[in-house]
Amino acid sequence: MLLMAEPSRSRLTVLIRGTVQGVGYRDYVRRHALDLGLAGHAENLSDGRVEVVAEGPRHDLEHFLGRLRKGPVHAEVEGVDAEWGEAGGIDGFHTF
Repeated sequence: MLLMAEPSRSRLTVLIRGTVQGVGYRDYVRRHALDLGLAGHAENLSDGRVEVVAEGPRHDLEHFLGRLRKGPVHAEVEGVDAEWGEAGGIDGFHTF
């Protein structure tokens, strides 16, 4: 029996600027993260940005980052700052 190696996991930390609070952005993020099997969280920050931390296979995280740049219909994403790192073993996906 041939066993397939699990793709290596990475961590993506993203700060999203624009009209991203009060427009369903965190629910949009959570839905897409769960669809891709990613773990992490999305949180509103006091300065109006949203922080997203996600862990999973790099390919899935790159696809996810494209979704974060777009956002839901009522959001206006003005900027996205992304940082890559090593996965730390986050479980589930939560919004704060």
